[in-house]
Amino acid sequence: MNEDVRNEIIRRQQQGASQRRIAQDLGVSRAAVQNVLQRWAAERAQGAPLSASVRRPSVLDAYDDVIRQFLSRYPDMTAVRILEELRDQGFTGHYSIVRDRVRQLRSAPAVQPVVRFETVMAAQAQMDYSSYDIDFVAQGRRRVHLFSYVLSYSRRAYLHFVEAQDLPTTLREHVCAFEHLGGAAAHCLYDNMKVVVLRHGDEGPLYNPKFLAFASHYGFAPRACRVRRSQTKGKVERYFHYVENNFLNGRTFRTLEHLNALLAGWLANVADVRVHRETRQRPIDRHAQERPHLLPLPATPFDVAVVEYRVVDVEGFVAWRQNLYSVPWRHIGQALAVRVSATTLIVYGPQFDEIARHALLASGVKGQRCVHKTHRPSADPRQHEAALRQRFAELGPVAQGFLDGLLREQRYGKEQAAKVLALHSTYARTDWLAALERAVRFGAFSLAAIERILATQAKPKSPLETLADRECQHLADHLRDNPVSPRPTTDYQRLMESPHGPPFETPTSQDNAPRSNTHPDADQDASPDADRSA
Repeated sequence: MNEDVRNEIIRRQQQGASQRRIAQDLGVSRAAVQNVLQRWAAERAQGAPLSASVRRPSVLDAYDDVIRQFLSRYPDMTAVRILEELRDQGFTGHYSIVRDRVRQLRSAPAVQPVVRFETVMAAQAQMDYSSYDIDFVAQGRRRVHLFSYVLSYSRRAYLHFVEAQDLPTTLREHVCAFEHLGGAAAHCLYDNMKVVVLRHGDEGPLYNPKFLAFASHYGFAPRACRVRRSQTKGKVERYFHYVENNFLNGRTFRTLEHLNALLAGWLANVADVRVHRETRQRPIDRHAQERPHLLPLPATPFDVAVVEYRVVDVEGFVAWRQNLYSVPWRHIGQALAVRVSATTLIVYGPQFDEIARHALLASGVKGQRCVHKTHRPSADPRQHEAALRQRFAELGPVAQGFLDGLLREQRYGKEQAAKVLALHSTYARTDWLAALERAVRFGAFSLAAIERILATQAKPKSPLETLADRECQHLADHLRDNPVSPRPTTDYQRLMESPHGPPFETPTSQDNAPRSNTHPDADQDASPDADRSA
């Protein structure tokens, strides 16, 4: 039993607690409590100091100096390692008494005091996340993350609960914080979250390049805190405790949207107008003084949307977070650019023109389809066939010939043609066209024939190969449609003109005579022994 427990037993006994209650609260036996109190009473009666303790002699007493020497040289040395050394010197006791003695003799590490510091206006902000498991009435128990951006001078903050801590969410919430506060601080402190700091090297933190581009757009400088030192950004850490004790306590929330709506009202009506304990002013009042000094917002906000490529499946959908969004069905099999913002999903065609726009489904929604009727094949068979013929014609005469045979030979040729188009995105263009050419040569006009040929003679493309094939074809189409003709030589005549004299003369027949190897400006009478260093 260490001195902290003994002191707590004595303190509680002086406050009137019974020995049974003390033993239950501290997790010790009643006999131990009684022994401590009796020894304490005896010491007081004899006039001995309260900190003095009566300890029975031990076989380990002779080794105290040895243990102290080990701990002074190796402060982190374990009791197991010390026991090994003591046994080499003749100690025959057990591990438990060595462990207890090491605890008594090891000096406690000095705790560095946390120095509270203040910053000037607009000089610094602090940002962090804090995660909570909340029981929503309508959605059940969910884990959400509180984004917090706090201005260090005024203590005014922007808070918002989100579903993820990824880079797009972090950038989007930063933009909302800047707009809410009317600008950004010159520096912002972060811990070592991966969206900001990739890793720490010998020369300091290595920041995420995209986050640095975002910071450059708004003109602020990110600052990574020292590893495992949360006190560096104590203002934002303290704000989480304030939210937990003042906002989350005693409230129920229906949905995440309801939670954020109540949080916005609490910020405006409670947090911003309270008198801060340290500054003795309301954050809203100090922010009014600080706002003119914040970095002004750029004319155009940073584009925080995610842009990725998705292949249109055989049914004419692109997938995003386990949901499907329709695109015009004639793009089946193509790899298209998809831009996803906080509320919208936009699909761009091969020429990067917008071909589909959908309201983004919530992240908790899975397995749903967003369909625009105009994206579906026309109910008119003739229009459907005309669209198919146009798509196959874009892929060359071999593809067009296969489509003619497929529609002629197969009852459900249009449906099979759409699936053949989908295979175009799975295999290399040359392999796909070779399979169609082989099917035409042998009269095998069916989807099954194409699948068999590709399975035996080709292998599916990797995602990088899919994008490379798409870009190469786009470049070839562009060069074919916009050929560059050779320029006449007269266009380059001005390059032959000297900036300090008349243009160079056109070479004559005399210029075709053999020339010596000497420089044109060199003295022809100079001897081989002339000094060349000049």
